[in-house]
This record gives sequence, C-alpha cells and structure tokens, in this order.
Amino acid sequence: MKFWIIAAAALALTACGEKATTSTPADASYQETLMTQLLDAQPGDIIEIPEGTFSFDRSLSLAVDGVTIRGQGMDKSILTFKDQVAGAEGLIVTASDFTIEDLAIEDTKGDALKITKGENIIIRRVRTEWTGGPKTSNGAYGIYPVQTKNVLMEENVAIAAADAGLYIGQSQNVVVRNNRAEYNVAGIEIENTMDADVYGNVATNNTGGILVFNMPNLSQPGARTRVFNNDVTNNNTKNFGHKGTPVASIPAGSGVVVNSNDQVEIFGNRITGNKTANIIVASVYSSGLSQDGMSADFDPYPEGIYVYDNELGDGGKNPDGLDLQALKIAKFGPLGALPDVLWDGFVNPDKRDGAALPLTEILCVQNDGSEIINVDAPNGYKNPRLAARDHDCAMEKLTPITLTGPLAE
Repeated sequence: MKFWIIAAAALALTACGEKATTSTPADASYQETLMTQLLDAQPGDIIEIPEGTFSFDRSLSLAVDGVTIRGQGMDKSILTFKDQVAGAEGLIVTASDFTIEDLAIEDTKGDALKITKGENIIIRRVRTEWTGGPKTSNGAYGIYPVQTKNVLMEENVAIAAADAGLYIGQSQNVVVRNNRAEYNVAGIEIENTMDADVYGNVATNNTGGILVFNMPNLSQPGARTRVFNNDVTNNNTKNFGHKGTPVASIPAGSGVVVNSNDQVEIFGNRITGNKTANIIVASVYSSGLSQDGMSADFDPYPEGIYVYDNELGDGGKNPDGLDLQALKIAKFGPLGALPDVLWDGFVNPDKRDGAALPLTEILCVQNDGSEIINVDAPNGYKNPRLAARDHDCAMEKLTPITLTGPLAE
C-alpha cells in the first residue's frame, strides 16, 4: 500500500491595497523594450513596469546584481506569455541583491519566475497564474528560488502550477510569509532547504497545502523549518502533476506533508478540511517516490518533528486512493475518518549503536487530544494502530529566522 501520499479569480492586491483597474490591450512591442532594459541593466537600477497587459513570446532574463523590477500592482502590470514559443521560463534571474514586486506573470510555457544562485532576494506582491486553471500542461513552478540565500517571499499569489506554486529549494535562511497559494499541485513547498520560517500564508484548494521535503541527490539536505500561523484548508484538488515528478504521488486532500526532513515545527496553524489527512509524516520508503540512485549519505527518515497548538479538524473523511480508503473503513468505519496525523512508522534502525531511535525523538504531538495513526508501513501495513500515547512528548523549539544584510528588519 502506498501511504503517500476553475481557476481562481486573480486577487485584487496591490502595494497600496487599491482596487485593480482595467488593463490596457496587449502590447507586443513592449517585449523589445523590457528585454533591452534587462540586458543593459546596471547595479542600482530600478526597472519600472508600466500599467497594462504586455505580451511576450520568449523568456526574459537578468544576470546583473542589485536590480529592482517594480510594477504598478499584481493586477495592473501583467506580463503574459500565452503565446510563448521560446525559452523555459517567463523570467529567469541569476543575480544577488534582487527585488521584484507588484506585477503578474501569466501563462508561461515553463516556470513563471525562477531565481537561481543569488543572495538577498525579495519577491513581494508578485502573482503567477495559469489562467486556464489546473492543467498538467501548465508550467511546473510559479515562484521558484533555488540555491539562494537570505530570501524573503511575501504577499505573493500563485495559482494553478503543475508542480508547486511557491517553491524554495536548496536554499538557506528563508522567510515565506503572508502569501496565497491556490489550485496548485503543491501550494507551498520547502525542499532541501536549511532554516526556513513559513507563516501567515493561505494554502487552499491545492492537492497538498504545505510540503517540507528532502529529496536525494541534490546539492544539500534540508532541516530546521517552522510552519506556523498558516491557514491550510480544503486542499482537495485532484493531482494534475506530471507523471514521474515527486509531487505526482501526493494524494489529493493532504494538508501539511513532511517527507524525509528533520527538525520541523508545525504549530499555531489552522489545518482543516483536507480529505486524506491534515498532517502527514513519511519517509521516502513509503512515499511513492523513486529511490533510484539514492546515495548512502541521504537520510530518508523524518526525525525531530514537533506538532503542537494547531486547530485541526474535518479531515481524513475521504482519503485519496483505494488503500487509504480501505484503511479508513477497516479502522474507523464507512462514516469515520482517518486521524489528523498520519505517520508511516519507519524508524532508522542504525541511528544509535544499532538501536532504533525512541519514538519521542522522531515525532511529538501535543495538540489538544489529536489522534495519530501509525500505519505500520515497514511491516506491510499489517498492524496500523492509534499511537497518540507513543508521541505525547515535547521537543526543544527552533530559533526564529533572522534575515540579514539588506533584508534585516
């Protein structure tokens, strides 16, 4: 058994909270203007995107440090790539000290906004959207910083990405706050990233709401993520990810999912209405993810997961997949529901002098009586059992993230 696990109207959010205004007709001639500005940019430049809807048929790129791209609002300055014929992204940035704010990127062939190998990155009030709604043919990522350091993502909107709406990968020192992710496969995904705070976000109507993953064979592992004060509700959209991708195995109805990651705090959230489970904790061995080429130094076991003081409810009533449906009926009856927290039960047998870690070092749950089910994946799911008593414990809390340098508050 695999334990693992239209379109929304664009939000009228602008820097000043004003109402969106009607866009001007698409202006293809602006493509050359903006491409030239990006090519000729110098450190310290502010590139202003005027109000209007502007069409592009190829990718934009920036490779100069210290540049700001600023629109007039995410529903006023719109870059549309509906007719894109060249390039893998809408905008790709390889630079540090970069800020982008107050604009929209729509209907790109691949990722909407990708930022790679930079430091001191601010992504603020940017909307990425595929306006035809959830489709496998949509681009994979909405906002996609990877191999970055000291990153702030705030007040953005991501809609209908075929992988993750808001994704941060192989990065360090990250704050993801006050964003909205809707109708993506993964709403918000923190992958192989060290030291991240994820708070104040709304993740709704995705396949999975907030994911904290470690994947093998990447440049760094991930650990120390705090997921708190978010609304993670009704993430029940059918999975429309590309076959073979990690997110394609996420069951519809997943709230917060931790896979093979360590030191993750989940607290103060409202996690409700996710039909498979509100919180899932799993190793790579029960995730449905490929283990091909997994190196010996990859740690596939989630450990140090601390769940406390969340509002959990109305989940697990209609889990995705025949196996989970059968588990629900067998343990809780046709009108019952899976518990709020699902754990696959995998424990590293070689962690401490040949002995397995105690359960209290793997997963602690102090959440007003919330139940946990250990599905007993290591033994072929023969003896799934309720396990709240095994995990009634506390862990040392993580330190809040402090952004540094020009991002310091």
